Amino acid sequence: MVIVMKQNASPEAIERIKTKLESLGCTVHPSFGANYNILGLVGDTSRIDASQIQADENVDKVLKVQHPFKLASRHFHPEDTVVDIEGVKIGGGNVAIMAGPCSVESEEQLMTIAEAVKKSGAQMLRGGAYKPRTSPYSFQGMGIEGLKLLKKAKEITGLPIVTEVMSTETFDEAEKYADLIQIGARNMQNFPLLKRAGRSNRPILLKRGLSATIEEFLMSAEYIMSEGNRDVILCERGIRTFETYTRNTLDISAVPIIKELSHLPIIIDPSHATGKWSTVEPLSKAAIVAGADGLIIEVHHQPEKALSDGAQSLKPEKFDHLMQVVHKMLALEMNK
Repeated sequence: MVIVMKQNASPEAIERIKTKLESLGCTVHPSFGANYNILGLVGDTSRIDASQIQADENVDKVLKVQHPFKLASRHFHPEDTVVDIEGVKIGGGNVAIMAGPCSVESEEQLMTIAEAVKKSGAQMLRGGAYKPRTSPYSFQGMGIEGLKLLKKAKEITGLPIVTEVMSTETFDEAEKYADLIQIGARNMQNFPLLKRAGRSNRPILLKRGLSATIEEFLMSAEYIMSEGNRDVILCERGIRTFETYTRNTLDISAVPIIKELSHLPIIIDPSHATGKWSTVEPLSKAAIVAGADGLIIEVHHQPEKALSDGAQSLKPEKFDHLMQVVHKMLALEMNK
C-alpha cells in the first residue's frame, strides 16, 4: 500500500499518519521528492482501513501495490534512484561503463588491462577474485590476493572497483576492498547472501539469474533492500533459452520493463549475454538505445590465454573503438 500525501501536507501531519500506520503493525518507508510525498507500507496491511486514511485532509490518495516487491517498486519511489560510487553516478540518465578482466590472474595482467580501460574512458574497473565456475576443475580465482591486486589497481588508476562475492564467508573481506559488490547470476537467489548484502555499507550490483523471471529478479533486489541497503543496481546479462548458438540470450526488453516497474538503475552485461566477443559492440549499442544505465564489459589483452571467458573478452583496441562509438551515441542523445 502507498499513501500519497498532498504537497502542502506539513511534516507534522505526515509524521502523525506515519505513527498511526506503524501502530497498526506496518513498517513505513517515507519517500520525499520535489513533487511528491509518499509513505510506502510494508507488512500486513489488512488492519488498515484505506477509506479512513483517504478521508484525512492531508492525504491525496491511497494506492494498493499489486506487485510482491514493494521497496523496489516505482510506486514506492517514483523518481529514478541514482547510485553514486566515488563520483560515478549510475541511474537517472547517467551511463556508466565498467570494464576489466573476468578474473584477476596476475599483477601484470590486471595492471595492463586497468590502465588500458582507464585510457579508453571506463569509469570503473571490474575483476573477479572469487569465480563461480561450471566445472570444479576450472580456475576459481585468486581469492584475497586478487582483492589486494584490485586495490593496487585502484590506487594506480583511480578507478573504483567492482568484484563478485560468492558467499557470506568471503563477504567481509570483499567489503574491505570493493567499492561495488557484485552478486552473480548463480547466486541471485542465495537468500542468506542477499540478506548479508542488505546489511552492507557498499552498493550492490545484482545480476539476473540464468532462468529468473523479471519478478523473481526484483524480488531478489527486495531481499537486499528490506535489510536496509537501498543502493542496488540491477544487471541484465542474458537468460537461458532453447538457443544453443550463443551462451545466453540477452533480454533487452528487461531494460524498459524494469524501468516501468522499478526505480532501480539497470545496466547490461553484453559479454555474458552471448559469450562471443563479436556481439559485444552491437549489444552495447542496443542497450544504450533501450535506455540502460550502463555497461559492464570484459576486456583482456590476451584473451586467447585468459583463464576464464576469453572468448567473450574484447581486446583493449576493440574496447577503445567501442568507447568511441558509445561516446558518439551519448552525444547525439544529449543533442536531441
